[in-house]
Amino acid sequence: MTRAWDKALRDRGYRVTPQRQLVLAAVTKLEHATPEEIWADVQQTASGVNISTIYRTLELLEQLGLVTHTHLGHGAPSYHLAAEAEHVHLVCSSCGRITQVAPDAVGALVTALDTNHGFQTDVGHLTVFGRCASCRAGETDGAPQISASS
Repeated sequence: MTRAWDKALRDRGYRVTPQRQLVLAAVTKLEHATPEEIWADVQQTASGVNISTIYRTLELLEQLGLVTHTHLGHGAPSYHLAAEAEHVHLVCSSCGRITQVAPDAVGALVTALDTNHGFQTDVGHLTVFGRCASCRAGETDGAPQISASS
């Protein structure tokens, strides 16, 4: 994946800097992370990188189509690789667990919004809030988790 990132940056006239590589690596590793979480991960390797560099780098990488963001709550946006952006986020309001599901899971909703309201849904930014099965069954330990399902 690193070579693909390098090529994408160079093809658009940008240098491949260590900071850009570290940010992309952190986004890949963390899957859904706020700029502050990405910064904390980058700090483990390069303590001299400041938070403003993280924000500028994320903005550039999003403009270039390498990362994208979504809002998983009231706080800062969460970033993930754009190549993996076509999924819907289910966020448990009790434990914070984030589950990724395929866009076809909300196909009927997307179709109904289009048919009934002429509204074209951006599924890559769609977040649904509710309670996960574990919380509904009273089996959660309260720690936020991320899981993927089809």
